[in-house]
Formats: sequence, C-alpha cells, structure tokens
Amino acid sequence: MVKLGDLCAPNMGSLDPRKYPDESFDLYSIPAFDSRNPDCVKGLEVGSSKKCVEDGDLLLSRIVPHIRRAWVVSRTSKNRMIASSEWLIFRRDDIEANFLRHLLISDHFHQQFMATVSGVGGSLLRARPAQVFEIQIPIPFKNGKPDLAEQKRIAAILDKADGIRRKRREALQLADDFLRSCFLDMFGDPVTSGWVSDTVEGIANKEKGSIRTGPFGSQLLHSEFVDKGIRVLGIDNAVKNEFRIKQDRFISEEKYESLKRYTVHPNDVIITIMGTCGRCAIVPEEIEPAINTKHLCCITLNRKKCLPEYLHAYFLTHPLAKKYLKDRSKGAIMDGLNMGIIKALPVAMPPIQLQQHFVKICKVVNEKKRKLEIASTTCNDLFASLQQRAFKGEL
Repeated sequence: MVKLGDLCAPNMGSLDPRKYPDESFDLYSIPAFDSRNPDCVKGLEVGSSKKCVEDGDLLLSRIVPHIRRAWVVSRTSKNRMIASSEWLIFRRDDIEANFLRHLLISDHFHQQFMATVSGVGGSLLRARPAQVFEIQIPIPFKNGKPDLAEQKRIAAILDKADGIRRKRREALQLADDFLRSCFLDMFGDPVTSGWVSDTVEGIANKEKGSIRTGPFGSQLLHSEFVDKGIRVLGIDNAVKNEFRIKQDRFISEEKYESLKRYTVHPNDVIITIMGTCGRCAIVPEEIEPAINTKHLCCITLNRKKCLPEYLHAYFLTHPLAKKYLKDRSKGAIMDGLNMGIIKALPVAMPPIQLQQHFVKICKVVNEKKRKLEIASTTCNDLFASLQQRAFKGEL
C-alpha cells in the first residue's frame, strides 16, 4: 500500500500565461476532458496562473460534478502544457500512469475519495487535496520496488475490458442517433410538406383534465408518502427522456381517492416543467396505478390525431419545439415551464399513417436498445469485478 501523496508531481511549479500574451499553450481544463483534447489558447486568453504539466502526468479532477475523471497528459504539439487548478497532478517514473488512472476511477477508491469532499451552500463541492493524498492505494511490488511491468500488464487487461464497455455505450448512442435522424428525415420540414399545424391542446383528448400537472401545496405533503400503494411519478421518471423507475414514492389508497384526477394513464406523455425542464417520456402500457407530481405535465392524447411516440420525438428533436421550449423556460430563479406554455406549443401534424410507420421503426430500434442495455449492464458488472481482482493482485 502506497500513500497517494507520495505520487504527487515533484516541483511542477506554476506559470502565469498572461505574461506571454502571444504564446500558444495547451490547456488541460475540465471542460476539455470529454474530447480528450487540450484547449489551444493564447496566453492573453488565460485568466490566472496554471500548473505546469509534462507528458505522462496523470490528472484527477477534484470537483464533485466531474468526479471520476482521470486524464493522462499526452503531448499533441510543441506548446508548453498547463493545467487548471481543479486537477490533482501525479507523476512518478516507476508508476504506470494508465494503471494509476484505472485505480483512481475504481469503485473502491471513489468511496474513499468522496469522504474527503467538502463545500458550503450552493458552491461546488471539492475534494480536499491534503486528505486525498493520505489515501492508501495498492501498487504491485517486486523485489522491494514498484513492478512497472505488472502495472502495464494489468492496465492492458483493463483497457481491453473498458473498450468493450465503450463499444456498448457507442452502440446505444448510435441507436438514439438513428431514431433522431429518422424523425428529422420524415418530419423535419413541415412547411414544404404542407402539413397543418396544431397545438398540444388541440391534439390532446377532449376530456377534461387531459393536460394536467400534479397536486400543489397542501394537496400532497411529503409526510404523506408511504412504503407501498399508489405510485407517484416525478422528474426522475422522465429525466433520461425514457420512462424509468428510479425512486419509490407511494401514497395510500385512501389518499389516492382525493387525487384521482391526477391519475397517469398508459401511453400518456409526461414532460418535466420544473428544474430540468423539457425532458419527456412515454408512460408504458404496464404502468401500475400512479399519479404525477407538480413537477410534471401529463398529456393524454387524442390518438386519432397524434401518437405518443411522435409527440415524444417532436418535443426532443424537432427544431421548432426545441426553440419554443428553450425560449419560454427561463425563470427568475430557476428554469420553469407551465401548463399554459405546454398547451400552446405548436405541433406540425403529419398524416397518422406516417406517424404509425415511425412507431414501427421505434419499436424495432427500442427492442435492440433494450438488449444492448442489458449487455451494457452485464459488461459494467463484469468490469467492476475485474477491477476488484486487479487491485487485489488476483489477475
């Protein structure tokens, strides 16, 4: 076991790029992590001093919204390389950076890392470096020295396993991209197609309460939730733009009797109107008795005019809908929509036969996605098990 602080980059120093306004620097920033390419910036564009980094250094994010981000520095140009202060930097010749990267994003290390996190009020939560550096990590040794060859062997195995996980994720993303592309090809240009335009209110079922939010204020208190009964749907059920059960919230049968008008039906479309606005999902056929909270707008459609799969994709994909929702979701404190905004949203109305054809495509693609998600979950479980074995010396 080695103290993480023993792996800190020695004498890395700092540099104020503003003293070199016309020089180009490769800046390793948190936002640049996703593309795995450092930002090329002029010294004049950099707001404060940065840490100097070298080829092969390992960077670990200490900001909680961006946890489990570890980045091995790899020179891409002749520019001097610098990193923002939100990275912890590690460098040692006898430690394989990619091995250390796998270790620092493992489940076991993550639990210890989170114990060092602090923050006040609405500020970002950050890990405290002094406490992170006290964490003990397992390093393979041979003859009293770190075994670099063994580190590389373990890292190579984990790289291959992680590559399989990545391909599963990419396949899921491709399925989503395919559906978006299909929708835009079929429905993206209502002007030249000559389709009429309606509103969400116009395509909803004509029965009273076909467009509704959930109970407000004293109608439903948090203290009235029970362990089982009638399910209560919230933002978490739609935030991924697919219907998912994340949390169990229930009210009693007796309480439900007074809130029946908020009942959610199979094939209703739910859209988030507070917090994370504009996310939506289709309520599945097999939904158990449920109501929605005030954070959701629930729409029961006239299915002779509009199918839920079409409206779901329209909310998420069509440029007109996206612009409409974005322009109207601004609040004084936090983003928010209301039922009036949703009712008035304009909807291009293609023929029902064309919508039905799109639904058939959705069913085929979503079935493939379901199988890919199962395979992806299995891969993640196996990878976690492989990590545990790797860092116990059992590979």
